[in-house]
Amino acid sequence: MEAIVYEEFGGAEVLRHEAGVAVPQPGPGEVRVKVVAVGVNPLDWKRRHGWVEEFYPTTFPAVPGLEFAGTVDALGEGVTELAVGDEVFGWTKTGAYAEYALSDTSAVVAKPAALSWELAASVVVAGETARRVLDLLAVREGETLLLHGAAGAVGALAAQLAVASGVTVLGTASERNHAFLRELGVHPVTYGDGLGDRIRATAPQGVDAVFDAAGRDTLPLSIELLGGEKSRIVTIAAPDAAEHGIVFSGVTVEAPLARRWLTELADLVVEGRLRLDIAEVLPLKEAARAQELSEAGHVRGKLVLLP
Repeated sequence: MEAIVYEEFGGAEVLRHEAGVAVPQPGPGEVRVKVVAVGVNPLDWKRRHGWVEEFYPTTFPAVPGLEFAGTVDALGEGVTELAVGDEVFGWTKTGAYAEYALSDTSAVVAKPAALSWELAASVVVAGETARRVLDLLAVREGETLLLHGAAGAVGALAAQLAVASGVTVLGTASERNHAFLRELGVHPVTYGDGLGDRIRATAPQGVDAVFDAAGRDTLPLSIELLGGEKSRIVTIAAPDAAEHGIVFSGVTVEAPLARRWLTELADLVVEGRLRLDIAEVLPLKEAARAQELSEAGHVRGKLVLLP
């Protein structure tokens, strides 16, 4: 089968497009999926660099990618809840940058017919991460949330979910993304020098919680804005979180809850109540370019690969 493979840590040049990779065979409780679309995430290139081995250890040769959408192609022993031909989306255990991928039955959910393949593959990681961190922060109606990196896929979904629950959201982003954030109901703030003063001017009432999806040296300021309180700051992007005593959330929740969230999020997207933009769709063989675009940090919305 066609797949993207790498055998060492490094830059995008370590990614190889190969046509003769063995097709994986499903074991007990697993399904094999013919992949239709793959979502690209910052975690993909962070794993390629070897920066998150503590959370996601790598076995070489490795196929990148966590999230996908596709059609069930084969069933492992004991699988009765899914059938060949079912359209699903979720997480893979063998790497998503491939024509075929394996998943546990607990890691996929049924794709709504009205949800495009590209959106289905894109909502998995960003949606679960947004819900997970908002739950950890326990943001409530009437509170103010500071969201670093609000224009990215995770940030935009988290912002919309928070705004819908009655939370005031301040979102840091470049000026070119301010109009987009206003459309989501977010109060945009330009990041960079003087950020603290701009946040205080935008939210004189103060900030109750901080969701860091950017990781650009934002933790010291976040702690200062919360008066030294660290329990309501969570990062998904700052590698030095532990040094500041801040929670780094990089692991998904238990499967039943994650699957329920995915189903709910997919329904919101289909109903038009949750916006998820697709930045660009690329063929699988251009995976290296997709990761370079993601790593550059200026993509608004999701990058998608098509095998």
